[in-house]
Amino acid sequence: MNEHQAIERAEEIIHQAVDGMSPAPTLKPVRKTTGACLARDESGYDDRVQVTRMYRLTGVPGVDAKKLVRQARDAWVKLGYEFQSPGTDGDWSDPFPRVHMRTVTDDFWMQALAGVVDRQKGEGLTTIKATSPCFAPEASGNARATPSTLRSAHHDERAERQVLAHSSRIYDALRAPHAPEQDDRPRTVQDADGTWLHHAWSTAPLTEDETFRALKRAQEHLASAGWTVRHLKTRAGSSSVVARHADDDSIAQIAPSSTGAIRVAVTVPTAAVLRTNV
Repeated sequence: MNEHQAIERAEEIIHQAVDGMSPAPTLKPVRKTTGACLARDESGYDDRVQVTRMYRLTGVPGVDAKKLVRQARDAWVKLGYEFQSPGTDGDWSDPFPRVHMRTVTDDFWMQALAGVVDRQKGEGLTTIKATSPCFAPEASGNARATPSTLRSAHHDERAERQVLAHSSRIYDALRAPHAPEQDDRPRTVQDADGTWLHHAWSTAPLTEDETFRALKRAQEHLASAGWTVRHLKTRAGSSSVVARHADDDSIAQIAPSSTGAIRVAVTVPTAAVLRTNV
């Protein structure tokens, strides 16, 4: 698969869900990116990328948001697509449900969710997203997605692979949808101790129960993966998680926010810091 094929397939999956909806929504682009792979496994090509396409479904009454999510789910089920894991088929007692699904043959992951606009009135806004599996970027100099376009020249490649790998596993453990409209590329930061690579991102807003369960899953993952986990109180009084990985001195911070989103930040030392410490 190349970038063009991944984009076409992502758009096809989205339109399979949307084109038969009633009332018919208008698709407003939210996120259309080709970026560093966040679903990386242990054996894949190090510089793989993946395509994400996300849209808001606008032009329909807010009270129909739940209906649109259900219609997306039904359309994908009819095509033989599967739920990503148990419990991701939507809580239809919730006025703002979400579903997480995957295509069986080519492993695209997609979600449809109703974000809260007015909880008292039951009004929401549906978003729909499809993300490709990871694939190697094209080698041509005219290719739109190459390793050099996905990272700044001063990024340490080992550190970038490490920070994305840690982020990916935390994302998998949280099992919560990624927030739209955020630039979540790793960035280089400097302090008195040296240069570090920092990757920060957040989930979409969650309910209190969803937040509790997601944080519990993340803590269990960190503990089982050899992280030393501590709990800190935020200014708002909620509990955040701070963890350190003994093998590579990575630091992970996972904290709920006042918006309902869970914020995640992973920081790893660059090669320069490691050489200094040695």
